[in-house]
Amino acid sequence: MVLPHDFCAHLQNAFRARHQQVVVHHTRQNLGILSILLRTGFISSINRGTITSSSPDDFNTASDVQRRIWADLKYREDRPVLNAIKLISKPSKSINVDLTDLRLICSGRRAKQVKALRMGEIAIIRTQNRENEWLEAREALELGLDGEIICRVS
Repeated sequence: MVLPHDFCAHLQNAFRARHQQVVVHHTRQNLGILSILLRTGFISSINRGTITSSSPDDFNTASDVQRRIWADLKYREDRPVLNAIKLISKPSKSINVDLTDLRLICSGRRAKQVKALRMGEIAIIRTQNRENEWLEAREALELGLDGEIICRVS
């Protein structure tokens, strides 16, 4: 299983190296995080494919080992849209937030060890109520779901 810290480092390194695309393993976690980044405008598109191509037709016929997610990275005026992706919950210590803490973080105040979200920042939450569904912090707050805060993206 690919851990969130590996994925975050891989994505940030791809942006810093000015890659046009990044290829990651096809897992629920990676697909959930990438779909949040797509909805919030940090990446331009995602496709399912294989190790060698981003063709959805190849994805359907490939084995689980060869399945990948291809994400097109987004740049504005030759600068990456995603500046930093910082891990909050570490493999050695997970940071769980309830609705009160989540409301504080989203409204610009600090809660527990988590700094407040600034303008243009998002936080990614893995909820525990819906089979480990991945949501942006403000979406989780609207739905009334708490969970583990994984990372923040700016």
